[in-house]
Amino acid sequence: MYLRYVALGDSQTEGVGDGDDTEGLRGWADRLAELTARTSPDLHYANLAVRGRLAGQVRAEQLGPALALEPDLATVVAGVNDLLRPRFDADEVAGHLEAMFVALTARGARVATLTFPDLSRTIPAARPVAPRITALNRRIREAARAHGVVLVETGHHPVVTDPRLWSRDRLHAAPLGHARIAAAFADALGLPGSDASWAHPLPEPAVRPPGLLRAAGTELAWAAGFLGPWLARRLRGRSSGDGRTAKRPHLLPVTPTA
Repeated sequence: MYLRYVALGDSQTEGVGDGDDTEGLRGWADRLAELTARTSPDLHYANLAVRGRLAGQVRAEQLGPALALEPDLATVVAGVNDLLRPRFDADEVAGHLEAMFVALTARGARVATLTFPDLSRTIPAARPVAPRITALNRRIREAARAHGVVLVETGHHPVVTDPRLWSRDRLHAAPLGHARIAAAFADALGLPGSDASWAHPLPEPAVRPPGLLRAAGTELAWAAGFLGPWLARRLRGRSSGDGRTAKRPHLLPVTPTA
């Protein structure tokens, strides 16, 4: 049983893609807390994640507050924003993650993390970053193994790149994707009632894949709606997380799911 769960990370852990900023975000970490509370009814949960944060920023801004909350369960997921920057160093990014693993495990927390799927399978324009993902995942595996961190492997399962698990921007999970991530963590942590069904493929789609012309139109619409604004923020030195703070900075009780 766990009493204090603290989630550290960026937009995925914050819950972007699962709800909105008006009604509130849910996300896989919230869902994992709800699953954990089924057998840990006294669980309290804090989510320190903020969208747009690099791994070094997660370490600098969130590790101290996380340690102060004295978690017995912690998740650390960061690195995607680093992957998309022009200057990327897998050793540097993994070093920030490993430092968080060391600090949290030294305080007695059970720590869990994950490897990343190949983004180029959902975003064709992201093909140049595929080798970066491979390199970062290798370093994450090494750090997790060295420090007894629970590792959720996502890249080996075809379902993780099913478009139905991703939001319209293709970078953040959709509600179904967040549910699958939470189930994957629950399975890796050995929570009662969890299993490997999260990795099972979705039922075959009822419609045929779009033709070349329609597919090209979809790519152009995605570029205009999501890639363009993202590039504009990068050129201005801005981040989607500017001015934002953690949505759940304090440990609060959790209502378990049915």
